[in-house]
Amino acid sequence: MLAFTASRIFSTSKPHYELLDGLRGVSALMVIWYHFFEGFATSTVDQGFNHGYLAVDFFFVLSGFVIGYAYDGRWRQGLTKGEFMLRRVIRLHPMLVMGAVFGVVAFMIQGAEQWDHTPVASWSVMLCFLLGILMLPALPHTAAEVRGNGEMFPLNGPAWSLFFEYIASIAYAVVLHRLSDRALRWVVAVSGIGLALTAVMNLSGAYHIGNGWTAADYGWLGGLLRVSFSFSIGLLMSRGFKPVRIRGAFWICSATIIGVMCVPYITPDGNPSVWNGIFDSVMTLAVFPAVVYLGASGFTTDRISRGLCDFFGNISYPIYIIHYPFMYLLYAWIWAAPAERAFADIWPLCVAMWFGLILLAWVLLKVYDEPVRRWLNRKAFGSH
Repeated sequence: MLAFTASRIFSTSKPHYELLDGLRGVSALMVIWYHFFEGFATSTVDQGFNHGYLAVDFFFVLSGFVIGYAYDGRWRQGLTKGEFMLRRVIRLHPMLVMGAVFGVVAFMIQGAEQWDHTPVASWSVMLCFLLGILMLPALPHTAAEVRGNGEMFPLNGPAWSLFFEYIASIAYAVVLHRLSDRALRWVVAVSGIGLALTAVMNLSGAYHIGNGWTAADYGWLGGLLRVSFSFSIGLLMSRGFKPVRIRGAFWICSATIIGVMCVPYITPDGNPSVWNGIFDSVMTLAVFPAVVYLGASGFTTDRISRGLCDFFGNISYPIYIIHYPFMYLLYAWIWAAPAERAFADIWPLCVAMWFGLILLAWVLLKVYDEPVRRWLNRKAFGSH
């Protein structure tokens, strides 16, 4: 990491987009329910809560908008690439490490074996953990790919989206922040066309854009196109942003996000369908950017709504990055039952887990994440 002047402190006088914090939290909480239902699906098309994977694309749009808004003007004040990346690492990495720790514990509780019950050597688990905290993907069919199902980060599956978030941050620091609006529109257009083609040409094998979680097949291409389009359009929207007047923006945007993610797999005949790819493309290319724009245009009007958005925003990242190891344990318990367990039978457990994860995320935020980030910021920048 490049050296920099530790005392440099940038202006924080810009207004804060509270509604975007709240919407990020709504999306993260819905992802958990998507993963609950994932444990009961027997195929791509039979999961009733199917489109939760689109939350990642919403997160990428949101990230591009917020980073562009916060940092575009700072490059002229002397912000360096190394300083920007260090700020991103301090923001993201402490909870990423905690998620990997939970992943190791969950994997050992499951018996340190792959999904087909093949035992996994301890050194492979430690290698997987090391790669995970270094944000290096485990390649398919290697010793570090300990679960045997192709995940980039087998101890904590959702970490794949943080891998592409880091790629977007590097691209922003090196290239994207320098681009003119016209050049950035070309990036948005080309990557958007490519992303839509991955869905309608069935590169995922199931006519959706849910690529990126694996390094196998078209995982790399799909992940890069997802982050390239969504981050870039968010960045483009942040430039010269002019809010529109809208009442009830938080509730309208929240209802839209929840509605999109709750839509079952779209299929006219029970088989994978191009109509689902079209739906994914429209939601990602048009609806989510519009939701971010409207969310940024709205504002909280009372202490309750302000507190709700603040709470949702604070727990959004912790709950997203630590919840999946608990899902591994839940899936193992569901699938190990002599008789098939249905969601209708265990929904109270899922509700209890959901609230428990919210509580855990809040506790980790207060006793671990925020103190660690404050300490790192003091060491690096002499500030909070």
